[in-house]
Amino acid sequence: MSRKSQRDVSLMQCLTGGDLLLRNKFFIILYRGKDFLPCGVANLIFEREKELKRCQLQEEGARLKAIETFLVPDELPESTGKTGTLSEFQDIQTEFGDAEKGNREFELQLEADKENLERELRKQERNLFILNLKIQKAAKELSKLNSAWRPSKLDADQEMITDEERECFRRIGLKMNSNLLLGRRGIFDGVIEGLHQHWKHREVVKVITMQRLFVQVLYTAKWLVAESGGVLVSVKKLKEGHAIIIFRGKNYRRSIKLKAENLLTKRKALQRSLEMQRLGADLQDSKEENLKITKLTDVPCSDTS
Repeated sequence: MSRKSQRDVSLMQCLTGGDLLLRNKFFIILYRGKDFLPCGVANLIFEREKELKRCQLQEEGARLKAIETFLVPDELPESTGKTGTLSEFQDIQTEFGDAEKGNREFELQLEADKENLERELRKQERNLFILNLKIQKAAKELSKLNSAWRPSKLDADQEMITDEERECFRRIGLKMNSNLLLGRRGIFDGVIEGLHQHWKHREVVKVITMQRLFVQVLYTAKWLVAESGGVLVSVKKLKEGHAIIIFRGKNYRRSIKLKAENLLTKRKALQRSLEMQRLGADLQDSKEENLKITKLTDVPCSDTS
């Protein structure tokens, strides 16, 4: 920065009385300050103070003149009282002005804190209102998708296999390299079609699911058995997830329609998964917003107590 620009900035600060915020080779930004007044208002305040001082001096001169008029010439007053004088008024202002100024600043700070608290409370309430609208929308979409999905019931008369067969099928299934992967869509019509395509060439199929809770894995295994008509062999924990081994059955017959009509399509299953994820996130955010609002509403109660 050149010295000429520095002189220009100093000159502008002296002329305007502002505070320097930013200075570079393109811009010079000055802030007028919190105590800024227009020229007309400032001149009016100056003239008013000047007139007040003149009136006070005239009053003080008239008081002293009246004292000299009624003073006895033989007796000189030892001291003149300050009651009702300008000096007494100035002493009172000096003594109590600082206390009034401190009280006023405290009241202003208190009002500012109250306003900030109310503004933050209104903001959080608006956020909560928007979240509730999102939750209602997601729940409506999810209920619409669930109404189009009719899961099959588990057949009570299932095919039985012995423990030796179960162990044999479990070993065969775990050694298989080909498997069917369940993603975030869950079970839809394409998954059941994939099961039948695997059963076309082999008796067992290995399904890999990424679900972490074992209860969810068991529910998925029972659901696959109910939709496909197979026999559940085993559920095994692996490095990449949980392996569900399903036997097609001894009396398996390949159906003409491989896709299940009572399940969602691949596209709708993805939409259902997204709506469930969105609903869970909105519920969590709504819980956090409720906690924030509770904390904000508890602050005034603690202060008044």
